[in-house]
Parts: sequence; C-alpha cells; structure tokens
Amino acid sequence: MIQKTALLVFVLSFGVQADIAVIVNPANANVVSADDLNRLFLGRASSFADGSKATPLNLSEGQVARDEFDSKVLNRSSAQLKAYWSKLVFTGKGTPPKEMADDAAVKAAVAADPNAISYISSGSVDGTVKVVTTF
Repeated sequence: MIQKTALLVFVLSFGVQADIAVIVNPANANVVSADDLNRLFLGRASSFADGSKATPLNLSEGQVARDEFDSKVLNRSSAQLKAYWSKLVFTGKGTPPKEMADDAAVKAAVAADPNAISYISSGSVDGTVKVVTTF
C-alpha cells in the first residue's frame, strides 16, 4: 500500500508543471524571445527591442509558475537566482524584478503598465493582458 501511494505521489508530481504564459500590456507591440526574457529578468537589459523601457515583474517565491519560469526560461533554480541577485544587490550592480503575490496581482500590474512584462499560469490569462509566448 505504501509503495503504491509513493508511486502515485511521484507520478502526480510530474503533472504539477504548468504552461507558462509570458504577458505584456495589450498596447505593447514588441516580439519577445527567450533570450530577451533571460536578459530582462536577469537585469542584463532594461528595454524592449524597440527601445522602450521594460519593467519585468516576478511572481513571489514558491509560486509554481515562478519555479517553472526560472527553470524553463532562465535555466536556473530558485536558489541559484537568489544567490545571483544577492551578489548583484551587494555590489550595487542590480536590483531584482519586483515580486507580485499571485497571477491576479501580476495581471493587474501588467494591464496597468504598458512597460510591464511578466508571466503567469496559462490558465489565468484573460483579455486584460497579451500573451507574447508560452513555455
């Protein structure tokens, strides 16, 4: 019985992964690549391809979509990103993206700011934001 339960938990844990939708304000006409996302969310770029300011927003730590984004897009674990940003903040060379509590907070912030870019679970997308890519 214990083995079956452990196997079920193991199998279901792989189903937790969600599709991530990268979102921008509907007024934003920029095309955004995975490389662009990497540069924006690691503080290596601060503007979109057209030269307009970009404001990346993160979900708070522990959110499934954040873990997926960090892994699939930034190719780093949350611990690696925490160390990366700690070093940049300590040396005065960077500030991590602002964190939002959940998908609803991210959508509201992106809908209100034409410069914002973020990500949410694909199932949370609605007409207030525009999807530029999914992972």
